[in-house]
Amino acid sequence: MVKLAGPCMSLDASGQLGETLVFSKWKGRNYARKFVVPANPKSAGQTGLRAMFKFLSQAWASLTAGNKATWEELAAANSYSTFNAYMEKNMERWRTYESPTQEWPAAEAHAGTTVATLVTTGGENKVDVSGTITSGTNQWGVAIFRSTAEITTPSWDNVVAVLPTAGGTTFTWVDSPLDAGTYHYRAAAISDDGLIGTVKADQTAVVT
Repeated sequence: MVKLAGPCMSLDASGQLGETLVFSKWKGRNYARKFVVPANPKSAGQTGLRAMFKFLSQAWASLTAGNKATWEELAAANSYSTFNAYMEKNMERWRTYESPTQEWPAAEAHAGTTVATLVTTGGENKVDVSGTITSGTNQWGVAIFRSTAEITTPSWDNVVAVLPTAGGTTFTWVDSPLDAGTYHYRAAAISDDGLIGTVKADQTAVVT
């Protein structure tokens, strides 16, 4: 980043110039940087991390004060907020295919909730995914796995969505946009204390 005084022979400048330079301002100071095309990776790993990051960040608001208080010691030890402690530790767990937890440390005591049925219906550029879950007080969400080949080894890096269920018994999701072809899906319930339930058998759907 290059700091500027009187950029482009003016008092101020913003925007890109010939897809070569970008002019902007940070904390009241003008600067210029190289023009780059923003990246938006859609690799399996990136998709799996983004799916869990979205689930966790949206779930934080509904956690109880008691849930959030369990993260205070970890947050204080690292000099950041309880939210950051919750996000960082749960994303660390996810990268080793461990389920997230509402409280720290993870109790890992409730694995009884399972996906009872999984239905995948292909259509034009999409697949409708739905299912049912056995009821359970510690149910938190459902992880949806997807691949273009049979999913023999479910992992965080073939997860495409993590859906909040909050104790409900059904879930629905639309996987779109998709290229034409055959897609394989599996699903597993996750508990609020850090366990992943039995992964439902492979289901297929054809996208046109």
